[in-house]
Amino acid sequence: MKVSEAIFLQSNTDYQKCPKPDKPEYAFIGRSNVGKSSLINSIVQKKDLAKTSQTPGKTQLINHFQIDKKWYLVDLPGYGYAKVSKVEREKFEKMIHEYLENRENLIYTFVLVDVRHEAQKIDLEFINTLGEKGIPFCIVFTKADKLSKTAVDKNVEAYQQKMLETWEEMPQFFVTSSVNGSGRKEILDTIDNLNKEF
Repeated sequence: MKVSEAIFLQSNTDYQKCPKPDKPEYAFIGRSNVGKSSLINSIVQKKDLAKTSQTPGKTQLINHFQIDKKWYLVDLPGYGYAKVSKVEREKFEKMIHEYLENRENLIYTFVLVDVRHEAQKIDLEFINTLGEKGIPFCIVFTKADKLSKTAVDKNVEAYQQKMLETWEEMPQFFVTSSVNGSGRKEILDTIDNLNKEF
C-alpha cells in the first residue's frame, strides 16, 4: 500500500469527541521516548506529521491523522516516565484506556517497544491489559538500526521467551527502523489487509 496523503485532523482528550467512526482506525502507543513520532512519520513518509521531540511525554492528546481519506492513524500519549504529576499521569491513563476500550472503529493497536532493551515491566503490564480486555494489538520493535541484526534477533527472541511465560503464543510483531524504513512495508500491508475487512 502506498500513502499519498496524510493530514492532521484533530486532537482530543475524550474519545467521544474523536472524528466520526466511519473509517478503520489504527492506534500507535508506547513508552515515552520509544520513537513513536519518528515511526509514524516514516510510515506515512512525511517527516513532520507527528511532532518529534527530545522531551519524553510530548504527546498528551489523542491525535487523529487521516490517511488517503481511507483510514485513521492515531498517535496516543506515551505511558511511563513522562515528567508529569501523578494526577496528570492518571488522567492520561484514563483517557487512553477509555479510548482503547470504547472506540468502535479501532481495528488494531500497535504497541511500540525499544528493541535495544529487555522486556520492561510497564510494557508487559500494558500488553497484558490489552489481552485481558480483548483489544487486538501487535508489537512493534523500534530502533532496529541501533543494533546489529544478530543483536536484534537475539533481543526479539528473548522478548518472545518472556511473553510466552504468560501468553500461549507470541502476538504478531514487526521489527522496524524509522531511519532506514525497515518494517514500514509490512505494517502498511497489514493495515491494507485489515482495511479490506472493515
